[in-house]
Amino acid sequence: MRRRAFITLLGGAAATWPLAASAQQPGKLPTIGFLGSSSASDWSPWTAAFVKRLQQLGWVEGRTVAIEYRWADGRSERFAEIAAELVRLKVDVIVTSGLAVHAAKQVTSVIPIVFAVASDPVGTGMIASLGRPGGNVTGLSQQSRELAGKRLELLREIVPALHRLAAMGNVGSPSFALEIGDVQATVRALGLDVATFEIRRGEDIVPAFAAIKDRADALYVIGSDPLIVTKRVSISTLAAAARLPTVHSTREYVEAGGLLSYGPNYADLFWRAGNYVDKILRGAKPGDLPVEQPTKFDLVVNLTTAKALGLTIPESFLLRADEVIE
Repeated sequence: MRRRAFITLLGGAAATWPLAASAQQPGKLPTIGFLGSSSASDWSPWTAAFVKRLQQLGWVEGRTVAIEYRWADGRSERFAEIAAELVRLKVDVIVTSGLAVHAAKQVTSVIPIVFAVASDPVGTGMIASLGRPGGNVTGLSQQSRELAGKRLELLREIVPALHRLAAMGNVGSPSFALEIGDVQATVRALGLDVATFEIRRGEDIVPAFAAIKDRADALYVIGSDPLIVTKRVSISTLAAAARLPTVHSTREYVEAGGLLSYGPNYADLFWRAGNYVDKILRGAKPGDLPVEQPTKFDLVVNLTTAKALGLTIPESFLLRADEVIE
């Protein structure tokens, strides 16, 4: 090997020496507590993106960092219990999203918390401000104020005869009030009628659809909280039986049979959460790390669902879509 090439190789390797050295030293590896609101399978694309970013930054699971995964399986009442368990394990940082952030914040004001997804973190009291969060919490905010209007505009392109909209969501979710307010403001501007159907548990979904029957031309499913996520197949099945086109916030609903979704790319948000964890493990304080906004948004449409509903999706719409499920 030539001397110049050897020096270049040596210089590149030096960047990883601190991590490699810490892995070889006796004692506990830096540990990430990962609290998933639903199941491991639901979150697998997002955890894969998170782990990939960590690897790119030199954190290799099992060698230079440990990750303790915990899954609430859609049961929000377990968030506090799991967060407390992670605190007892003395993890160095907790990664989670949405409602689980509040549970984690209630059990620790010391361990850094990184949220990969959160709606209105300032309004819900997670942080002091986007530019300077303060405390032990920071991450990526999913701002939805403009998104509700965009979703309804997209829905009207596919359902031009849309006049009556039903909106369904978990009233127990902190983001529900924010998003339903945005939906109501948008439908008024568009001259549509809207009826809101609040659910609090999975058993409320079937009666809600019975109430929606013959009262709506389409259904807006609010948010992506654990209850809604775990029941997405049931919601899609009931909507299909009622011949209701649906619009959602993430592709997982469309993959389960919903008509279309528009919103931040969650895999990208979790990938970027890895940046926060890297900085915190290297000594940065979470309260000093500004909260960032989504930069990548996806439009996903289910062509099979559209055909089953007798809807024709314009070619121009399909060309704009980031993903077409057939």
